[in-house]
Amino acid sequence: MDSGKSFARRDKLLEIESQVRKLWEENDVFRAEAGAEPPKEGEKFFGNFPFPYMNGNLHLGHAFSLSKLEFAAAFHRLRGANVLLPFAFHCTGMPIKASADKLCREVQKFGNPPVFPDVAEEAPKEVALKPEEVEGAPDKFKGKKSKAVSKAGGDKYQWEIMRSYGLSDSEILKFQDPYYWLTYFPPLAVEDLKSFGLGCDWRRTFITTDMNPFFDSFVRWQLLKLKGMGKVVKDLRYTIYSPFDGQPCADHDRASGEGVNPQEYTLIKMEVVSPFPQKLGALEGKKVYLAAATLRPETMYGQTNSWVLPDGKYGAFEINDEEVFILTEKSARNLAYQRLSRVPQKPTCLLELTGHDLIGLPLRSPLAFNDIIYSLPMMSVLTDKGTGIVTSVPSDSPDDFMALQDLKSKPAFRAKFGVKDEWVLPFEIIPIIHHPDFGDKSAEKICTDMKIQSQNDREKLDAAKKIIYKGGFYEGTMVAGEYAGLKVQDAKNLIKNKLLDIGQAVIYSEPEKKVMSRSGDECVVALTDQWYITYGEENWKKDAERCLEGMNLFYDETRHGFEHTLGWLNQWACSRSFGLGTRIPWDEEFLVESLSDSTLYMAYYTVCHLLQGGDMYGADTSSVKPEQLTYEVWDFLLCDGPYPSSSSLSPSLLDEMKKEFKYWYPFDLRVSGKDLIQNHLTFCIYNHTALMPKNHWPRGFRCNGHLMLNSEKMSKSTGNFRTLRQAIEEFSADATRFSLADAGDGMDDANFVFETANAAILRLTKEITWMEEVLASESTLRVGPPSCYADHVFANEINIAVNMTEKNYKDLMFREALKTGFYDLQAARDEYRLSCGSAGMNRDLLWWFMDVQTRLITPICPHYGEYVWKELLKKNGFIIKAGWPEAGLPDPTLKRANKYLQDSIVTMRKLLQKQASGSKKGKANASSQNKPTVGLIFVNEQYDGWKRECLNILRDKFDSGTCTFAPDQEILKALQESSVGKEGNFKQTQKLCMPFMRFKKDEVAAVGVQALDLKLPFGEIKVLVENLELIKRQLGLEKVEVLSPTDPDAITRVGPNASLLKQNPPSPGNPTAIFLNE
Repeated sequence: MDSGKSFARRDKLLEIESQVRKLWEENDVFRAEAGAEPPKEGEKFFGNFPFPYMNGNLHLGHAFSLSKLEFAAAFHRLRGANVLLPFAFHCTGMPIKASADKLCREVQKFGNPPVFPDVAEEAPKEVALKPEEVEGAPDKFKGKKSKAVSKAGGDKYQWEIMRSYGLSDSEILKFQDPYYWLTYFPPLAVEDLKSFGLGCDWRRTFITTDMNPFFDSFVRWQLLKLKGMGKVVKDLRYTIYSPFDGQPCADHDRASGEGVNPQEYTLIKMEVVSPFPQKLGALEGKKVYLAAATLRPETMYGQTNSWVLPDGKYGAFEINDEEVFILTEKSARNLAYQRLSRVPQKPTCLLELTGHDLIGLPLRSPLAFNDIIYSLPMMSVLTDKGTGIVTSVPSDSPDDFMALQDLKSKPAFRAKFGVKDEWVLPFEIIPIIHHPDFGDKSAEKICTDMKIQSQNDREKLDAAKKIIYKGGFYEGTMVAGEYAGLKVQDAKNLIKNKLLDIGQAVIYSEPEKKVMSRSGDECVVALTDQWYITYGEENWKKDAERCLEGMNLFYDETRHGFEHTLGWLNQWACSRSFGLGTRIPWDEEFLVESLSDSTLYMAYYTVCHLLQGGDMYGADTSSVKPEQLTYEVWDFLLCDGPYPSSSSLSPSLLDEMKKEFKYWYPFDLRVSGKDLIQNHLTFCIYNHTALMPKNHWPRGFRCNGHLMLNSEKMSKSTGNFRTLRQAIEEFSADATRFSLADAGDGMDDANFVFETANAAILRLTKEITWMEEVLASESTLRVGPPSCYADHVFANEINIAVNMTEKNYKDLMFREALKTGFYDLQAARDEYRLSCGSAGMNRDLLWWFMDVQTRLITPICPHYGEYVWKELLKKNGFIIKAGWPEAGLPDPTLKRANKYLQDSIVTMRKLLQKQASGSKKGKANASSQNKPTVGLIFVNEQYDGWKRECLNILRDKFDSGTCTFAPDQEILKALQESSVGKEGNFKQTQKLCMPFMRFKKDEVAAVGVQALDLKLPFGEIKVLVENLELIKRQLGLEKVEVLSPTDPDAITRVGPNASLLKQNPPSPGNPTAIFLNE
């Protein structure tokens, strides 16, 4: 809100919220207890939300996703279901530990409190992966999107980040202990969520890591169970790795680069032929190779040369005691973590080189038909992707073809880089692949067809590359080498394996894009020996697919996202050596990584209150000791295992926990941001299908996009950011919730608009004032059952609101629920107030309206609803459990009749204003005596004559299944064969009828097949006559009459205005009004 603006209305809502929260806490309204009997369909609702990571305060992004669950749970609670909405806090992983360590280093380096240098180091920027940066495989043109906002924030120093939370220097010092974070942020989050009005059973909250011994026991059991089933194995795998942290860097450990995976290349060993030039003299006696990374090893038969970037920086790195690879430092760093460095994890550079030093090197390259090829300059070689060394296959690479042609055709270009003719001119294209559209020399053919002039014609080259690589790879056939005749995609791995087997290539991997760890370290790909969960294993994958088929995912886009993830997801590293968490039970040197202890914990919610005694840390072990929760106990509770007869836990406690789990499971809904589809949510499906019977598999996931603020990306660095607490303080909880509901549904990014939140403050407080005024003047209201047209319309609008809003809540379409249950209902009330006029509104209808509107808005604005329920309507109990309002079936005909009435009034008002405006222009001194006082409304309730015939034809030629009409020629033929078409000149008939038929076809597209009805489903005359007083009042007339256009007396009465009736004759749904001064 702007400074200087009155906060009285906002403060009133905050005061109401404080009172209501106190009332809820005193009565423990959100406490969830398992029923004595198994619940029937709809009797219980268990929803959950991915626990947020506790290295800071909750923000509006958290609140947006959470609001979807909160609104759904509140709706089910209002309808009478037994609702469990628990909430917990994630502390597993390396970010908290890394931040704590950074604080320690800053204190050591800059003092206590730290005094930082003035000049801040610019944060590294993420480099996007462009199609031209990938050599070869067509599927690599499909980039993956990761979160736009870096988790690292814009501050260089951790101490400054902590200061931004409003912490004092003395308080920040405590955060050097990573476990202090766990005691500081979760309790603050609980208070924020209580202020938000979250309907949570807080007895069931917990934190992760071994700080909570009960949760720790649960995770250890889960991992042991998976290992016992053969679903956890130890293996060497390529994984994204942080050298600084000394461990793999999973999505949750990254500051940028979420969703980025290792990209595997085949590293071709192109041997430098002795004698070496002077620059490489120190390497004489060693096996020296230019190491070229390729995704297309099957094309190596067609090599004519290699490419280097002239000004690029390279090095000669020791791979082992005998071999030296020439490549970039960045790729050498990756190789060092892949067991391809003489000194493990430390690349040893023997010589620093530039691309100029490499030009002209004679090379003997694997599979090449040319015995010797040479290293040549290419201006578009990238040194931040691959190794900076590129093999040249001009038969199938448009880039290679054009670069080679440039060197061949431009002597000055060769001279500039010292390229000798014999290194270039003798080398011709070698056909290796037959492309179905471009033949055996596809690169040359497409460059000629597209009139590509040089290697600098980037846009055309990029387009050509996509076409050639896609067709060549998927449809091409090998025409060279021992695999000639095979499809390219079949030959690729055979050729790659041959190169590896004969020692002329190695596997090399690097991140698809730049990945930065939360420690500020640029990640590599490492070949690590660690524990993996075998996601992707064929039988397990089939179970996951079966689970997905039975789930409600609400949107096709969500389902496609899961199907895609199940298609590529493979083994997942589940162990880490740095951070916080649970120890791997059988290998306690390692910790369970943060996405592997968060896949089944929804089950832990069902029993944790009985173990922890309501303490999120599980510190009280006086009643139950963690060591009592043996493998057999967890198996009995969650997996239908045998009764643990040897357990020291009391039978009553075991039975109670078992009852809780069986009552609440499976969970009905999990709400999450869409970015977790590719890991956490899919892991959740896998773990449930592995560990639980089918009747306990998840029932539904609801995914949403990210949240923008005022149409811009949320960002701390730009200030366009709000914590949850800040939003509540600025707008109140209910206005914040209102704006979150209005922000958007679906998978697209939503938009929290401050103006909407401020408008919500005004709407809610004004509605309270209006209800207070109505209740104060209740004795003046009209009593008795609904009697007039306006009463029936208003009652119907309430019925519509109840039915539509229920459907919208069920579908988790909360923006629509807000529209139908609040905006539309208020509009109906305002229209009713206007329609009743001096007769006044019906008291019982207004009471019903206030009851219904309050219930319908309660899932979104519960504090407001509770206040109105108790303080204004004086109802007993709590509105959050009051039941869904009863309503009759909506009357669509009455709805349509009222729309007809209101639209007609609007049309007549515009006509009247136009007539008055024309009168003023014609007579500058026109007096009020000329102002129209009488309105004559001419109504024709049914189409007749040629229009009736046209409508009959259209109805006959309309397919209700596809909602389409027959072709125009067929409709024209039917018109020609009709009674109208046989009368007189058909061309004249066609000219008369076809515009009307086109208009009606367009109307069908807009409003449906009802546009073809010969008359409306209600009496137009009756509706208008019943509302003559309203029409008079709305138009400021003394008299209004409804007449027939076939009544000669009525025609005579309009006098010279009769021409208006001919120009615009009335038709069903479109009355014609004439205004007179009588």
